[in-house]
Order: sequence, then structure tokens, then C-alpha cells
Amino acid sequence: MRITDLLKKQGIEIGAKVKDKPEAIEKLVALHDKCGNLKDRKAYKEGILKREEMGTTAIGMEIAIPHAKSEAVKAPALTAITVPDGVDYGSPDGDPCKLIFMIAATTDGDVHLEVLARMMQMLMDMDFTAKLKAAKDADEFLKLIDEKETEKFPEEEKKEEKSSSGGSEKNNGKAKSVDLKKDDSDRIRVLAVTACPTGIAHTYMAAEALNKAGEKMGVTIKVETNGSGGAKNVLTAKDIEECDGIIIAADKSVETARFDGKPVYSTKVADGIHKPEELINKILNGEAPVFHADKKAEAASSDGNESFGRKLYKHLMNGVSHMLPFVVAGGIFIAIAFLIDTACGVEAAGNSSFGSVNPVAAWFKTIGGYSFNFMLPLLAGFIAMSIADRPGLLVGIVGGLLASNGATFVDPGAGKTIPSGFLGALLAGFLAGLLMKLFEKLCEHLPQALEGIKPVLLYPLAGLGIVGVMMCAVNPIMAVINTGLNNGLTWLSDNNLGILLGCILGGMMSIDMGGPFNKAAYVFGTGMLTTAAGTTDPAVQQVCYQVMASVMIGGMVPPLTIAISTTIFGKFWTPDERKNGIVNFIMGLSFITEGAIPYAASYPLKVIPSCALGASAAGALSWLFGCTLMAPHGGIFVIATIGNPIMYVLSLLIGSVLGALMLSLLKMPKKVIKSEDS
Repeated sequence: MRITDLLKKQGIEIGAKVKDKPEAIEKLVALHDKCGNLKDRKAYKEGILKREEMGTTAIGMEIAIPHAKSEAVKAPALTAITVPDGVDYGSPDGDPCKLIFMIAATTDGDVHLEVLARMMQMLMDMDFTAKLKAAKDADEFLKLIDEKETEKFPEEEKKEEKSSSGGSEKNNGKAKSVDLKKDDSDRIRVLAVTACPTGIAHTYMAAEALNKAGEKMGVTIKVETNGSGGAKNVLTAKDIEECDGIIIAADKSVETARFDGKPVYSTKVADGIHKPEELINKILNGEAPVFHADKKAEAASSDGNESFGRKLYKHLMNGVSHMLPFVVAGGIFIAIAFLIDTACGVEAAGNSSFGSVNPVAAWFKTIGGYSFNFMLPLLAGFIAMSIADRPGLLVGIVGGLLASNGATFVDPGAGKTIPSGFLGALLAGFLAGLLMKLFEKLCEHLPQALEGIKPVLLYPLAGLGIVGVMMCAVNPIMAVINTGLNNGLTWLSDNNLGILLGCILGGMMSIDMGGPFNKAAYVFGTGMLTTAAGTTDPAVQQVCYQVMASVMIGGMVPPLTIAISTTIFGKFWTPDERKNGIVNFIMGLSFITEGAIPYAASYPLKVIPSCALGASAAGALSWLFGCTLMAPHGGIFVIATIGNPIMYVLSLLIGSVLGALMLSLLKMPKKVIKSEDS
């Protein structure tokens, strides 16, 4: 399918006047509707907006390609506008967009991915895009695309003719390599693999840039694209065996075991777009290190290496992402058990059996407890696995379990010791992973005959011994720190300083709305739930549950701030922003902070400070009123598990309204402010 098959003349508007991103999206959707491409205009637009919430579809170079795969689409189609004055589309390079295509795809195929792949490669030609932006009418616009597509993606018969005469490779329509010029030995000198997290834009842009650089330098090159539709133009065993080296330009993991023994230069996908010639020269000049799959060696690059802090964050998030489902589900089951006992008239104060008195409550609490008990082992296990791959999983899980029961050399059965808890599990994950990685390197010098028993005997046996010794030595120290933390939290509460902690946690939940600060606050809150579950001290439990309450209310405020502002002060927002703002009532009440992200992306200097102010105030008020929360998620729908629920709702309302007032003031047009002042 060609791009010109999908783009109708009436689906193109030259010289469009749009003041912002929502208006540009509305105009492109309207063009689709005008062309008869849609069954349901509203549903399709919701799909477009949902995709934008994942991240802007602007690709830089004054271009954006919004797209959606929806049942509301009758048949795959394209619309396009040129915006001579430019429009702010949240482009990664900060430039306004002047050329915007919108792809509508059906759900019964990956047509939109195929078209995107073609579009990326064509739009890498700056002369071509400049001509499109300068087109005088829709006819000229279509003609330019048709000519470029014919040049870059010739008809199948022409490709077959060229192939039979020793020309370029056949293209599958999804990812194209440049014609491979064979050198005297009839081999491809440089291979490359490109991949980005979404597998769409940057994947193919990097591939096209590398292909162009290879053609310009007279170097034979073949690029494999790991896109959303799967790997295309896959490197063969013969390609790998004969090449001089491989470039990996990727922001996600790609399969590398096949490159064992070959020079491999690994870097970020952006370098594939912006530094293709430099990367190719790295291979040609022998600057790429030899990759050894069996030794888990990484092909390093001084430019492409991540910072130490970023690596720590990625390892932590690997543990958190695997842990959270167990915490959320188990925590809610335990909260249900508390609800049932409360409904049956069971007193919570001083009752160690609370949540297990009623048989039905006992069932929920037992099952929830089993799920909850996996929290620390899984957190540590997947942190260690992120560091040391599969051999790290065993040491991490056992380390997390030892942290949760507090085993020591004196008391290996942990009958009388204090668990090192959440902090111990974090330490176990990172230390176990690093020690296991070190042990793997030491094993590199063992005879080849022992390779087969490394993963099934040597690594598990040594890993178990390492983590056992390590945690029995570390647990007493971490237990003291953990006890100190609990005492510190209690002291904060006793001295009315817990309000400050609630304020900070609430603010952290709203600063980046799902980013590192948000995750750090949430992990701290869920960690306090495990602390509460492991102690019988009512004062400590109270503080831990207050922490969780402040964390959740801080995450609920941003969407509600948006919803209130767009509803009550709607004249400061576009029609689309008002319509979408209503959805944030539900998202906020459900503790889905990410509902505010599209607005924060569009107006960061107005939305983020406003949401942070409201969330901080709500977190502080929640603590001030002594509100507690026993469930790690659920928003207003787990209100029955909230201590002092009326004041909790009041705190939420005050924080949300405060944020909405500040946001609306910042959004107020300057003309309105001046007239009010006068």
C-alpha cells in the first residue's frame, strides 16, 4: 500500500491556521471525517489523544505524525496540513511543527506501522520536506509525495527486475535498506540494529540515516529495524559472520547473543539519527570492542553509556514494576478483610486478630497476606536480575526473603530478630546483583568444559552462599536503621512535624506524575505498609498508614485540579481541553495521576506548579487530620479502608480547588487580568 493510496486531495489543507496542538488535531480529524474515513469521529479522536498521552508524536525537524489504530476507522487513510506559522506540538527539538500528517488505521492489521515506516524514511530527506511545506496547493503536495515514493519505493516488478540484474534488495514495504553496493569480496561490511521504546519513529529514522551515510561513504551496510511490527530486514548468520562489525543504535534491549565474537558498538538510537557517519567509522577503524555473549559483556560507548544514577533508577524500577501487582492486589484483599471485620462490629484497637475474626475476613486476609509477602522477595529479585541477568534472580529473591524475616548468624531461623524490612530488601537486590555479576566475571576463566554447569549448578550454589552470608551480616545493621526510621516517623508525628512529611510526599506525587519522584514517593508509601504489617506497635502502624494516605491523596490531586479548572474556568481552555478535562474527575478519584500528563505537557510551567501546590496542601492536611490508609491503591473506591474518611475527602477537595484556582489564574489571559486590575 502506497502513501498516495491513503491520502486524498480533500484530506489536505495547505496553509492551515491553528493556534495550538489540540486545534491542529481537531482540524486533521475533521479532514478524516470530511473524506468519509471514519465511522465514529469522537472515538477516533479519543484514540489520537490517548496516543499523545504516551508522548508527543512530533519527531523534530518541524514535523509531527499523530496516529491511532481504532475500530472507528472505516479503512486506512491519511490527512495532512501545512502550517506556515508553525504550531507548538511538544517537539523534542523545541521547534514548532509546520508539516503534520495524521494516520487513521483499522484494527485488523499493522498498516499504520507500515505507513509510518515509509513516512519516516521519506521525511528524513530535508529537501523533500521543505518542498512539502512550500507546496502551493493539494495537487502539488500529492505530486511531490507520489514522485518521492516512486523514487524511494519502486513498484514490485521494478524491484524484481533490479534484483535479478544484481541491483538492490527487495523491500517488504515496512523497512527499507539502501541499495547494497558490494565490495570486491561481495560482502556487507557494516551491520546495524535500530530500536526505540515505541518501535516507530526513531527506529526507522536511525535506519534511514545509517543507510544514507553508508551510501555516501561507499560502505556496504545492512540495517535491521526492531519496530512495533517486529524485526524487519533481519541480519542473517552469513551477514554476521562476514561483516567487520555491528552497530546497535537502540534505547531498548535487542537480541545480541548472535553477535558473539564480533566487534559491537552500542549506543542510543538518537546517535543513529544524528551521528551515522561517526558510528560507521567506529566499526571501520576497529574502535568497537569485541562482544562475548557467554560473558555478558556489554559493548560500551562513551557517548551512549547511561549515567550511574540512570542505571540505578532502571534497576529499581525493574523491581518495583514486578512487585506492584502483588502489593496492590494483596493490599486491597487485606483492606477488604478489615472492612468485613469492621462491618461485623469487631474492634480494631488493641486487637491483634483484627481482620481475621470473621471467617470470610480471615480468607481475604490470608490470601492477601500470601500475595503481600511476595513484595520484598520480588523487589530484591528483579533488581538483582536487572543487574546480573538470570543468575541474579535467585540471589535477589532469597536476599529479599532473608530481609523480610531478619535472619542472622546467631538466629538463622529469625525467631527473635527484627526484620530489616523494605530497606534491607533494597540493599539485598543491589548488593546481590553486583556480587553475582562479579562472580560471573570470575567464572569467565574456568575451562570451557564447565560452561554447561555454570547456570544450573555453579551460579545457584555460589549465589545462595553469597546471599546467605551477606544478609546474615547485613540484617542486624539494617534492622537498627529500620527501627530508627520507625522511631523517627513516630517522633515526627509526636512533635507535629509529620505534616511536613505529608506535604513533601504529596508534592512528590505530583511533580512528575508517574516519573522518578512519583515512583519514589509511592514505593516509600507501600514500604511503610509492609512495616505496619510487621509490627504490633499501634503508634508505628498509625504513622505508616498516615504516610500511605498522604501519598495517595497527592496522586489524586493533579487530575482533579485539571478537571475542576477546565469545568469551572472553562473559558480559559479550548473546547477539546474542556471535554477531556471531565474524564480527569474519574481518573483523579481512581488515583490515576497520569490523567494530568497531557495538560502538563502542553502547559508545564502552569500545570506542574499548580498541581504540586494543591497536592502538597492535601498531603499536609491529610496528615494534620490523622487520616490513615491501609490499601496501596484504589482512590476514593477504597474509602472504607481510610481512617477519618470525611476529613480525607475534605483535604482532597481543598488541595484540588487550591491547585485549580492557581492554575486558572496562570491560564487567565493577560487582557482579562489587566482589565480586572483597572
